[in-house]
Amino acid sequence: MTLSAIEPDEFGWFPYQGFTFSLGLTEGDSAWTSGHTSARHDPALGRMTVEGTMEQQARIAYAKCLAILEGAGFGPEDVTRVSENVTVAGLPAYEDAAGVRRELLGDRPTVRTVVVERLVRRAAWLEVELHAVRGGGRQLRVASEAREAGTWQASSITEGEDGVVYLPTVTPVDEHGDVVFEGDFVSQYRYVLERAGAMLESVGLTLGHAVTTYDYSTPETRAVYRGTHRVRKELLGDNEGSVYPGAGGILMSRLHAPGALVAIDVTASRHPLELVNPGWSRYDTLTYAPGVKAGRTLFMSGFAALDMESQQALHAGDLGRQAEATYGAVLHLLEHAGLGPADLLETTEYCVESAVGDYKAVAEVRERLLGPPWPASTGALCHSLLRPEFLLEVFPTALYPAVETGTGEAHR
Repeated sequence: MTLSAIEPDEFGWFPYQGFTFSLGLTEGDSAWTSGHTSARHDPALGRMTVEGTMEQQARIAYAKCLAILEGAGFGPEDVTRVSENVTVAGLPAYEDAAGVRRELLGDRPTVRTVVVERLVRRAAWLEVELHAVRGGGRQLRVASEAREAGTWQASSITEGEDGVVYLPTVTPVDEHGDVVFEGDFVSQYRYVLERAGAMLESVGLTLGHAVTTYDYSTPETRAVYRGTHRVRKELLGDNEGSVYPGAGGILMSRLHAPGALVAIDVTASRHPLELVNPGWSRYDTLTYAPGVKAGRTLFMSGFAALDMESQQALHAGDLGRQAEATYGAVLHLLEHAGLGPADLLETTEYCVESAVGDYKAVAEVRERLLGPPWPASTGALCHSLLRPEFLLEVFPTALYPAVETGTGEAHR
């Protein structure tokens, strides 16, 4: 059983053939959509357009994603994880989008909210990405009506396909909604990781089950970011034989609440974790892994244009060449893991806002290096990256093909 592109019979927003991403992918009882905004093709203008209030944009974005899922036989009741990229400009109206989501999906899915600098379509304020499992997966913990420390908004904790457990975005706020440790990035980082650990413990897991920790911080934290190494080593690697999760770090000019210096998305797995490293020695002293295999899923750290031996940033100022080096590293890890481009499940690309004028060069690289069925993909613009020379960082995930058993059933 392999990944298949979702190709709805009707998709009225734009002709979707010919891109280097799929509308969405399906395999067995699971489906993943790419990130979608309210953009639609205007034949009269001959280009994509975005318009409307936040509520109107949210309705269109959700209509697109749900139409994609419907094309693969899934409905709103099957959605287990929602990722919403909301722009800094759209953040004041975000509750309007949240209201649309609750109307359409209720409180069943896990909700992740990433504040991004802006989206590729400048007028777009919201981008939506959905993961679905037939039957809705397992709701491990129902969204609480009372504010919980560490959460920005009420959200459930769900388990999707292949034992993957999704936590909502964790922020440095207490149960009253006040930012903790204001001005102290490392203490806020410890707080969000500890809160993520408490959430996992509430569903029978620990931080030792984490497969990825993707964090979002602000430009001023770059100077003290190294302080997270000690925190991660203590909280994520304190047991003998521990496998550090994959990680990524993205910088935005502001986050969910004034004074918040970090937010984090943690994914965990019920399966044993296996380190996947093609021999890159730089990871020997780091508190994150290039790849983690758990069940049939290969979770990966964020990749950028880095020489893995010298640790030098490559191709300063050239987005196309940086994309080539970035995806080259991803494919090298896939090959080491016995996989190829067709096994790429998801890619999330963060491009520095100042380089967006050259963003087409990334699609040209993807066209040469990747291929059908094309991964489900999401792209957003960030303020900058942890290494100031980087213009692009990619968060990839891959899926091992199911092995057919003698009974004709797929072994997962």
